[in-house]
Amino acid sequence: MSADVFPSEPVALDLSGEWLLASSDNSHALTMTIPGDVHSALQAAGAIADPYAGRNEDDVQWVAHKDWVLERTFDIDAADLAGFWYLDIESLDTVASVYVNDELVLDARNCFLRYRPAVSSVLKAGQNRLRIVIHSAIAAGAQAQAAQPFYIPYSTGNCPIPNGNMLRKPQCHFGWDWNIAVAPLGIYGAIALKKLAAARIEHVTTRQVPQAGGAIDLQVTVTLFAEDPSVVGIDFSLDGARERLDCAVNAGETQVTHVFTVDNPRLWWPAGSGEQALSELIVSLPGETVSRQIGLRTIELLTDKDEAGSRFAFRVNGREIFCRGANWIPADALASRVTPEGVEDLLRSAVDANMNMIRVWGGGFYETDWFYDLCDRLGLMVWQDFMFACNLYPSTPDFLENVAAEVDYQVKRLSSHPSIALWCGDNELVGALTWFEESRKDRDRYLVSYDRLNRTIETGIKAAAPDAVWWPSSPSVGPLNFGDAWHADGSGDMHYWSVWHENKSFDNYRTVRPRFCSEFGFQSYTSMPIVRQFAEQKDLNIASPVMESHQKNAGGNERIAATMFRYFRFPKDFSNFVYLSQIQQGLAIRTAVEFWRSLKPHCMGTLYWQLNDTWPVASWASLDYGGNWKAMHYMVRRFFQPVAVAAIPSDDGTTIAFSMVNDTAAPVTVELQTFLVSLSGEKQPLTAAAGTCSPDRAATLLSITAADIPENMLLFWSFEASNGMRGEGHHVQGTYKALDLVPSDLLISTTPAVDGTYEITVAASGLALHVMIETDIEGRYSDNAFDLTAGERRVIRFTPKQPQAADWKPVFIGYDLQSCQGTG
Repeated sequence: MSADVFPSEPVALDLSGEWLLASSDNSHALTMTIPGDVHSALQAAGAIADPYAGRNEDDVQWVAHKDWVLERTFDIDAADLAGFWYLDIESLDTVASVYVNDELVLDARNCFLRYRPAVSSVLKAGQNRLRIVIHSAIAAGAQAQAAQPFYIPYSTGNCPIPNGNMLRKPQCHFGWDWNIAVAPLGIYGAIALKKLAAARIEHVTTRQVPQAGGAIDLQVTVTLFAEDPSVVGIDFSLDGARERLDCAVNAGETQVTHVFTVDNPRLWWPAGSGEQALSELIVSLPGETVSRQIGLRTIELLTDKDEAGSRFAFRVNGREIFCRGANWIPADALASRVTPEGVEDLLRSAVDANMNMIRVWGGGFYETDWFYDLCDRLGLMVWQDFMFACNLYPSTPDFLENVAAEVDYQVKRLSSHPSIALWCGDNELVGALTWFEESRKDRDRYLVSYDRLNRTIETGIKAAAPDAVWWPSSPSVGPLNFGDAWHADGSGDMHYWSVWHENKSFDNYRTVRPRFCSEFGFQSYTSMPIVRQFAEQKDLNIASPVMESHQKNAGGNERIAATMFRYFRFPKDFSNFVYLSQIQQGLAIRTAVEFWRSLKPHCMGTLYWQLNDTWPVASWASLDYGGNWKAMHYMVRRFFQPVAVAAIPSDDGTTIAFSMVNDTAAPVTVELQTFLVSLSGEKQPLTAAAGTCSPDRAATLLSITAADIPENMLLFWSFEASNGMRGEGHHVQGTYKALDLVPSDLLISTTPAVDGTYEITVAASGLALHVMIETDIEGRYSDNAFDLTAGERRVIRFTPKQPQAADWKPVFIGYDLQSCQGTG
């Protein structure tokens, strides 16, 4: 391939673009685009089929067993050779040896570090060769396990590829109960060859110090690296206000701090609580500029004790904020398929569904800078896990040293983002101590090993960002408490999985009163248009090998079906099975959220599992792979509305309380209308009520006696708040399968609009429950998963994700509960 010629005044040579890729045994040779991953390059070259289609996952396992060699050349003029040269590699996955002109310059062991190895001594005038050997993670994990002083178990249920816990690599790369198991590898970030001027910027960190009268001092600390002592001019700029400092730097690292005083700060608020005021901070050296997006705000985690145990609540700018959100996993199983546009669509879907927080889960990546920039702009608070999940981990000195470097780098890289609300040590590692025979037999040994890891992380974050909010683990009752936080609902954060994993009823969510539930979920199948991307017509059966290969949670299909038998009459065909799985998913999560929100301020957060998918798979996600909204996400938008009303039955079922919740800073008056609706859809008024809900509180608006609802009647309601928020819903006493529903005669008509959208009119002559509209192209509906009573019609607008040809004639399919069960 052609070499790049260095400019006459070199500062940096971008090494992204086309590289040669070959397996170390020379069985495969092709080209690859960097940044990128090896599996995507092999697919683009026709060497493997799409790993996501059919059962192709099985056919690509060989890729991760090989070492892969990436290679390219570059030219340097003799006149430019003098000086300090280094490689700058942002994200190298994972165990790799880097050679320049056949000289080893880097042994990489951590996907979560930025590497800057010096290469001056190995460069030469003219053509140079850069070679990166990425070693098999499978082999490297086995070697590391063999070197441990005692065996370190990993979750075989999640990770069919063994020993991923030995490596500082995304744990879900080895499989998960929602992820494909292919152990990808590659270079995912920028890679460049750079020549050091007087100094370079290693880190830019900030600290906000409130002053009297409401002013804020923004302390900006720049860490510089220099090869030799010198004087460097540094420009600091905050929203155009510039300051220049001439600073003496030593060989190695030097820190320089400058303070901006903001007298009348505009504050950054989470979505729905105020504006996302942002400032631009720029730090410049000759030939290098670093910019940061700064939001001025205070954030605290309240854990004061009370009668129930201790609180777990976030206070932002002096106001307690109820956290409504979901868990985030990597946007795709293969890095080459991740795009900023796709990620923005996913995050905007979170905000559009009234979320104000996401949890970046600890088995994936610390996300890119632009990811957190998006969260800053959208007002999404980020609960940030460190990347340890569901396994036990080594505590040998070399492993902990690697972790300490990772923590220092990532915290300094990310802590200035106003969206970062909390740093959490890991996901479920305390619970994992009870999952393995080895740790059950010798808990002390493994507990001490875990504590060494957790203390390394805590020490690192407190050194890198002293003001950061720290939480040791999720779930956790609190620091140095190694008890069961899955079922302890009085303190700390909770993961509540009894409904899904133990196949309990939806009502079971009302048996716990969490202070903050950071994980809970219920599965559904991915939507039919997505199913058709990976399955043929012959595969459209939940027990087919293809469908089972796209279900990674053991027993998941059985639990979905068992829940249907509990609540519904069995659907008439496969597409209706998919539809009903999504409806019951939404009903499960709605049951939990509505009850836990009604406990406010006892409960101050619900983050369901999970927002998105990494590939097309049956999962707990509310968004399909690619970002389309499942039925549940339309429900989420309703039950996460800042002002909402919910029907909460009593434990004995004798009364139904209407809870109103207000997550806004102003009181609201809520007017409620309730109705009785027959099985054929006739609607008659039952009662009305009005009440005022205080700011940031929940209260009971109305209670009715269940006996006042006749047999074979449903309870419907609608409400409107004084701030304009409104909603509706229905409540079924008992189960849907007990209702002798009659056909709804659902009718759908479509009218194209001049702006490229489509107006869909949906009407029913009878009762239509959980109406879901679907078509074969991607896009967003203005509403979905709604109810219609007899004679009611609703106009829905469909916006395709991509503009459609003028002659495209959409076919919209309507599902409802009656047709699903063969009565429509």
